[in-house]
Amino acid sequence: MPIDSQRRKNVFRLVPEGALVSRDWLLDHELSNHAIDNLLKSKQLITVKNGIYKREGSIVDWGDVVYFLQRAQETDLTIGGITALELQKLSHYLALSNKRTVHLYGRDAVPGWLNRATDSANFIKHSLGDLLGQQVTQDQLYNFTKAFSWKSTKEGLRMSTPERAILEVLNEVPAKISFEHADELMQGLTTLAPRALQQLLEIFNNVKVRRLFFYFAERQNHPWLAKLNKTTLDFGSGNRVVAKGGHLNKKYQITVPVSYE
Repeated sequence: MPIDSQRRKNVFRLVPEGALVSRDWLLDHELSNHAIDNLLKSKQLITVKNGIYKREGSIVDWGDVVYFLQRAQETDLTIGGITALELQKLSHYLALSNKRTVHLYGRDAVPGWLNRATDSANFIKHSLGDLLGQQVTQDQLYNFTKAFSWKSTKEGLRMSTPERAILEVLNEVPAKISFEHADELMQGLTTLAPRALQQLLEIFNNVKVRRLFFYFAERQNHPWLAKLNKTTLDFGSGNRVVAKGGHLNKKYQITVPVSYE
């Protein structure tokens, strides 16, 4: 077999459609620096960012980028919040654009090239710091993730469970998520696992999120609510302004829209 044909065959085998790969990964999988440079010169590999490549003519989708971040770069970045609920068909809002917004949660930083890697999505990074408020191990957080099937990958994409995702959403109220939207999302969460919720509410040490969660859960009267133990949770003191110009809900000391009282 001619050398060029063999190289092309190797590229198709090592770098599937849409996949991103690093030079270090290629070096660990049969290719030398010289071979990689030749593939770049012949444009069989295209540079996305220095040291990160895709196959010639390959279209990189949003999930390919997330897979690279999670698996190749081993970051803790997890698809969460409203994106995780959408992927699990727990959000009834229709996208206004073909370009998906992908919310990523974690401690690790996102690379500067992230939003240039694909035309299919806009990535938004969120820190878990204000939700946690305490030291938490990675294993504790991974216990509240699940796999989203992606192409032929064995592991899939790591995303938040519904129990974790709704708490991530509530942390964005009212700055990025409206009070009304959060209420609609909570309305559809009829099958949440109370044990997981209890553990997360204790891990996510955020007073505003705890108050909002119980306010919405009581409003929707979900059956799993009766199985939660509020006595182990700190709800803080003082009022929290959530809806500007709204009424104060005295039980949870948060302001809610006038139409909700």
